[in-house]
Amino acid sequence: MEQEEHEVYGADIPDEEIDMDADAEQQDEQLAPNHTNKELEDMKKRLKEIEEEASALREMQAKVEKEMGAVQDSSGTSATQAEKEEVDARSIYVGNVDYACTPEEVQQHFQSCGTVNRVTILTDKFGQPKGFAYVEFVEIDAVQNALLLNESELHGRQLKVSAKRTNVPGMKQYFGRRPAGFR
Repeated sequence: MEQEEHEVYGADIPDEEIDMDADAEQQDEQLAPNHTNKELEDMKKRLKEIEEEASALREMQAKVEKEMGAVQDSSGTSATQAEKEEVDARSIYVGNVDYACTPEEVQQHFQSCGTVNRVTILTDKFGQPKGFAYVEFVEIDAVQNALLLNESELHGRQLKVSAKRTNVPGMKQYFGRRPAGFR
């Protein structure tokens, strides 16, 4: 019995199993190129789809940019100096505005002067009002009427109303400290 066990466990591997392993390796080698080719074709197909999507997105972005440029030009918000001066000629500066005051309340206060186009209450980086506002009117005549409301009260505070000045580029008035050693 021991000899039979030895023969079963210690016997050489038959040549048939080696042939089966060789056949399996040959099949794998044949399948590998086919599988690789299929993966490569799938990747090329997906790449083509991605490129088509990218070109469609570029076209859509160009279209949107073109429309946005047309909207900016037609609304009069482009940055030419003449247009800024024209808007500033229709605007007033309102100082000493209460911090709790809303743009609607400022608009209502100046509604009697003329048609209010926009009210801007400036805020700091934390969103807290700075205490002054700009009011833009539709017509230039409204500015003179609004100047008559100088020293009027809103929310118990005396407003300071003046015509809005136009900032001139390069005319910044800065009187900062000089270094101590260069007098």
